[in-house]
Amino acid sequence: MHRFSSILLMFMLLLSGCSFFEKNQEDQGDEAIVLQPDVEVVAERLSVPWSINKRNGTFYISERTGSIVKLEDGKMERQPVHLEHKLAQAAEAGLLGFVLDPDFAENQKAYAYYTYAGEDGGQFNRVVALSANGAGWSENQVLLDKIPSAAYHHGGRIELGPDGKLYITSGDGTHPETAQDVNSLNGKILRMNVDGTIPDDNPFPDSYVYSYGHRNPQGLAWMDGGLYASEHGQSAHDEINQIKPGANYGWPVIQGNEKQAGMETPLFQSSDETWAPSGMEAYNGKLYAAALRGNAIREYDVKNNQTKAVITGFGRIRDVLVDGEYLYFVSNNLDGRGTPDESDDKLYRVLLGSLN
Repeated sequence: MHRFSSILLMFMLLLSGCSFFEKNQEDQGDEAIVLQPDVEVVAERLSVPWSINKRNGTFYISERTGSIVKLEDGKMERQPVHLEHKLAQAAEAGLLGFVLDPDFAENQKAYAYYTYAGEDGGQFNRVVALSANGAGWSENQVLLDKIPSAAYHHGGRIELGPDGKLYITSGDGTHPETAQDVNSLNGKILRMNVDGTIPDDNPFPDSYVYSYGHRNPQGLAWMDGGLYASEHGQSAHDEINQIKPGANYGWPVIQGNEKQAGMETPLFQSSDETWAPSGMEAYNGKLYAAALRGNAIREYDVKNNQTKAVITGFGRIRDVLVDGEYLYFVSNNLDGRGTPDESDDKLYRVLLGSLN
């Protein structure tokens, strides 16, 4: 009788475990049951990382709290960034976009985007040049200042294009109407020379504006000569757009698949789901975007007009980097909206070949 009771108990536990597993799959949606690739932890205990850079085997990762993490030969060094203004404490604000100069090994130069509180009580974003000096970094040149800011929607991505120009994403600063005003710096993708001057071939004369009608774009990537951007929508309707010089991407007049003459409709949009796409990279004809609310890395097959989550289960993902055979990504579970564990945030890597 005792043996029979033990077998019955084991059966009930197994049955209970199966029910629990099935319930979790159901709660998380169909994508939760996709076989996950092997993901390695490269570094941990980062402080709200925002942008990943890698040069000659060394990582340089910006942290929203105001540091650059240098990761070399498995050793992590958190280097202070000395800025002209104190970082703003608003939600989503801080030291955001960061990109190394192509000649960084020789000139120790980089470019960054940060949010600060002005002396008059206002809040702004600015684009600056930084210099690495031993164990730290210093702001040494202002390239663009007084991009109006607010509690949310700072944009913040900064990348070097294949044309050698700097591309910067700015959010609408919670004032949607500014996205349609080509004389405003809000709700735009901006383009400049690395010395801060306006390129002669920008679409609007004497203007940094490259495209407009954006809500809160946070990712930029180039593929086959074309520029693509990720953008946060309002209450879902997140977007992936192909960016054309001088084009209007509709916010706040249209969103999602809505259409209007003279405005662009996105390649992909999340419909009633919220992905909150951020940093983005291109590889082998596909775009890979970090998703904050989506807690995933999403793959966008532009040619076949398909999208899917290829990595899930690591919480909020802020940025991605393709280097060689690996895709690197950083979590953002410490940004005030995630559920961090004791070793968050982390830098991960995964073989690109394992994502298909």
